[in-house]
This record gives sequence, C-alpha cells and structure tokens, in this order.
Amino acid sequence: MNTANRNTLWAGIFVSELEKSGLDSVCIAPGSRSTPLTIAFSEARGIRIHTHSDERSAAYFALGLARASRKPVALVCTSGTAAANFFPAIVEANYGEVPLLVLTADRPAELRESGANQTIDQIKLFGDHVRWFVDVPPPEPNFSPHLFRYLRSLAARAWETSQSPLPGAVHLNFHFRNPLEPVDIPTDRPSWMNDSFLSALETAPAQVTFSRPQLFPAAEQTDFLAQAISSSPRGLIVCGPRCPDGDFPAKLTELATRIGYPILADSLSGLRFGAHVNESILGGYDTFLPFAGKSLRPQIILRFGDLPTSNALADYLDSFDNVPQIHISETKRWRDDRFRVTHSIWVDPLLLCESLLTHAPAPTAKSKRDWLSKWTRLENTVWDEASAIRAESDFEGGILPDVFDKLPADNGLFVANSLPVRHFDQFTRPASKPLRVFANRGASGIDGTLSSALGAAAHLPGLVFVTGDLSFYHDMNGLLAFSRSNIRATIVVINNNGGGIFQRLPISKFEPPFNELFVAPHGLTFEHAAKLYDIDYIQTKRLSLASALNTALTLGRSTIIEIPSDAAKFEQLRKELNRRVAERIDTETRKHVDR
Repeated sequence: MNTANRNTLWAGIFVSELEKSGLDSVCIAPGSRSTPLTIAFSEARGIRIHTHSDERSAAYFALGLARASRKPVALVCTSGTAAANFFPAIVEANYGEVPLLVLTADRPAELRESGANQTIDQIKLFGDHVRWFVDVPPPEPNFSPHLFRYLRSLAARAWETSQSPLPGAVHLNFHFRNPLEPVDIPTDRPSWMNDSFLSALETAPAQVTFSRPQLFPAAEQTDFLAQAISSSPRGLIVCGPRCPDGDFPAKLTELATRIGYPILADSLSGLRFGAHVNESILGGYDTFLPFAGKSLRPQIILRFGDLPTSNALADYLDSFDNVPQIHISETKRWRDDRFRVTHSIWVDPLLLCESLLTHAPAPTAKSKRDWLSKWTRLENTVWDEASAIRAESDFEGGILPDVFDKLPADNGLFVANSLPVRHFDQFTRPASKPLRVFANRGASGIDGTLSSALGAAAHLPGLVFVTGDLSFYHDMNGLLAFSRSNIRATIVVINNNGGGIFQRLPISKFEPPFNELFVAPHGLTFEHAAKLYDIDYIQTKRLSLASALNTALTLGRSTIIEIPSDAAKFEQLRKELNRRVAERIDTETRKHVDR
C-alpha cells in the first residue's frame, strides 16, 4: 500500500484486516470518491474483484455470491445515488439473512447540505435493514496508534457482526478528502509507522478473533419436546426455506423416521433433496392439502426454517385451533405471519435433534405406520397425476422438474420469483440427488434476481438459473457479469409475455383492466440480449427442454434457453391437475370408508 498518502494507507489497513478475517470476494462499482478503497482491494492478493458498472447489479451479485459461499462479500461504491442503488439488495440480505459488508464512500461531512455535487445524506441510509452502521471518521495526517487499532478492530467487528448472531449487511460509510489518488504526501504517514513496523504488519494475524457459542438444548427444552412427542403419535414436521445445512437434514430425517412424523419439506429448505431422503420427506402437499387437509389433523406440529413457499401449506397450518405449533430456531427471529406458533424454542436445531434421538420414545409400529401411510398415499397420488400431465401436454409446471432431472448431482440451481419458485415447490418431487437450491425469498422481489444467480454461479460454475420473463427483463444489465467475471451458467427463461402470476389471482376475472394493467404484455423475446452479451441462445418448447439443456450443459458454454409459454393455458392445466388429484382422493376416501 502507498503509506505516504493518508487515504490509501487508511483504506489499505482496513482491507488488509478484512482479508485476515477471511474476506475473499468484493464487488466494486467504479467511482471517484471510492478510489482509495478500490486501490486497496486491487492490492489485496487474496481477494477476488468483481467489477460492475451498475450498482444494483453489483449488490445483487454480491448477495448471490454470499448466499452460495456462506461467507460475507464486500461491496464498494462511490457517494450519492450510487449507494442508494444498493438498497433493494440490502433489504433482501436483511430478510434473507445473507452477510454483506457494504462500504460506501462519502464526501467529507462539511459538504453535506452545501449543494456539493454527488453529495447526499448517507448516515444510516439503509435504516434498520443493516445489522450495524458506522460513519467512519476521515483519515487524518500522521494519525495516532489509537486510530490505527480502531480501524483494525472496526474491520474485524464488521466481519463478525455481518454473520452473528443474525447474518445480514453491515454498512460502513467512509469519508475521504482529496487527493483520492495514491499520490505521495510525505506528511501523511504517521511518524511511528516505520518500515519494519509495516513489514511486520503484513504477516501479523488479525487484531481481533471471535469465538461463537453453540446453543445447546437445556434439559427442560429436551424434556418438554420428548414428552410432547411421546404423547402425540400423530405429529407433523414442517421445514420452510433456509433450514440449517450440514448434518441437520440427515439428523432431522432420522428423528422423523424414529417417531413416525412426516416432514413437509419446502423446495428451498435443504431437506427435499439429498442422500437422507426417504418416505418421510414429502413435497406434494401444495396439491393435496386443499382437498385432504381436514382429514389430516395432527396433534403437534414442529416447525423449522422460514415461512413456507406454499400458500396451501400456510392455510393448512392456520386451520387448527388448540394444536401446539413449536418453532425451533437458533436466531429467535419470528417466522409466523398467521400467529399460530404456541412455543418458540431458541436452540441449535441440529443439537436438539441429536438430543431428542436419545430421549424421544418411538410410537407403536401400528400408529406410526397408519399415520405416515395416510400422507404417503396422498403424496404418491400427486406424483402419479403430475407425471401424467407432464407427459401428455406442454405443461409449464414441468419445466422445473425437467431441469432438476437433467442437473448433475451437487449442481447449483437458482429459482426466480414469482411463478418459477412456486412451480418448483409444487411440481418437483423429493429425490436422493443432492442439489443446492437458491432463491431470493427474504423479501421475494423480482429485482436483481439474475445478478444474484450469476453471483451464485461465481461460486458454483455450471449453475442453472430458471426465471420468468419479467425477472429476466428487470435485470438484463446483470448479463455483463458473464464476461466481466468469467461466469459459466445456463439461464432458462419462461416467457409468458407478462405477469403470469396474476392469472392465479381474483383480478384475472376483471377485463379490462386485467390484461393491460396487470399482465402488461411486453412482446419481447431475448435472442438479441444473448447476442449483445455474446451468450449462446436456444429457443425451444417445454417438451424439448431436456435436449436443449443437454446441449448447454454438455458444451459448457453459457446459454440462454427461452421457452415461450401461455400463462392462461398453464393455469387451466394446473387446475386440471388439481381436479384430477381431488377426484382420486375422493374416490380413494370413499373406498376406504366402504371397507
């Protein structure tokens, strides 16, 4: 680092400490005021730089990379509206619990409210959507050892706060006065900072290291749950998005198998796909619960993760009075918009599962078999009918299962809002194939999803991104990351020419204004976007998607696969699937009663 310039020295010390803490990726949107930070990152040999001309795309790319790598990613921009363009991604990071280090550059404080160019009030710009905000003082010439220690500690604290106890964004606002470039100003270097000190600093460990506790279950927590499970042979486990990873899926499945509880596994939970999957793991509930939910009254419900993607499941959970619903989480964040949770247990879910495996008695074989078999019969009915309708028609709901079938094990899949994630959740069957699945379901916006997917692909080359046309259109600037960051990914665009999700809503019956003001057809196809960014392009029908995917994945070149679709026709086919399932459930229920 240039030690003869207060700005580059200040930024260099801070970035060096972030690198020692573990930072290995930064997304930089070029600008003038952020020059010292940009120069400092360019000199950090262990940090990969991703440059983005669009600040919104930069922030969402960082979000996707942090989500996939499970590590904080830094973001750098200049002052003014550049920082404001980070806001949507920071909102998603808040609700999606994704660690980010947001480093905004700023004019010195005396220029606020002065009419100075590109100067806005950046103090607590992102409000309560960040875990911590610091207005970092501007570097001084010949700054003191006290400020040196402050700066190093600040970097370490920001790194840790973005991850624990609740992951999210940390915002540090850096003031810099001219000159911003790394020019020598001999009086800037602190007199106590000699060459031997700087040489030792390069190899010195981080100034602060942190140790995080594990939330072991208390005896009363384990005893309470073991007793509740023992007295409730008809229990249910609900796993929403973002359940713990690692050993948790296998341990929870082992517990569910022991106590005879089905697991309703959201497609984003981490439970629906993997080697742990057995008959306890169910995914067809969105289709059968509206017709069979009343016959499946549990005595207790254990809930993990976030709110489920499925509205049918949410309605089902909301339909029971006087049924204990116990939410288990290590973050204490409230996740119950219907306010049906009766017990919130703050504990490490994995450690709790391990404890319950030694405490919870198994139910009788018959009660266990009868209860679980009710669920599995319904589950199999759904997949029988879904397979039939996929085979006989150009069913839009078959796109995500087709993609899943073609993906190699341990591949990455990113699913966009708002119809694709619902397609994936309703129509993709649990399977033993391990797959890492991502979606921006914290705030569930469509903005920036493409950039998030490409950020995830920076960590998982070969990732497939499935998106609707509006989400794709909303973030086409993000396609520049393919060449800028050498991304290899496949994008599947379901183009139903507008807001297909609105076909599910009551407003679809009101024409006008439905088509013009809600569907809002755009008439676009995306071949020219692919050409603009030098990406391969294939247009195909759903029934030929497998071949197109095989071509894209085999050649290893980034490809956009566009599938024209009719949202109104698909909605009729989805209702036809629901009708067939309801009819079979009714027939089988009557047969069971007749016996």
